[in-house]
Amino acid sequence: MLTKPSSDEWKEKLTEEQYKVCRLGGTEAPFSGTLLHNDEAGVYQCVCCHTALFTSDTKFNSGCGWPSFDASIDGAIKYLKDSSHGMIRTEIRCANCDSHLGHVFDDGPTETGTRYCVNSISLGFEGDNN
Repeated sequence: MLTKPSSDEWKEKLTEEQYKVCRLGGTEAPFSGTLLHNDEAGVYQCVCCHTALFTSDTKFNSGCGWPSFDASIDGAIKYLKDSSHGMIRTEIRCANCDSHLGHVFDDGPTETGTRYCVNSISLGFEGDNN
């Protein structure tokens, strides 16, 4: 059986900001993420466990300040009801390590109608040329 890292182990592995977002459910400042304007072909992965979450062909510019995707890789995301901040939203987490990623909304402009709004800091990226 695989053991999950402790809080102290996550703190050693992640930066302070990554820990705040991924392990404590925080949110990075809008328009601050390094992957917001990334337009390379490849796969977006969980920064904590490297599970593939989204492909570049599902990324779009929503103008919201965080990377947005209209679909996830099957089975990569788990969904939780989030009633914090006086709103009811759907939180998204990595299905493998339970890392907080962001939220998903049904206001997307593409044909899926879905907008995965993801903290850039919770993602890693592997380009197709790597």
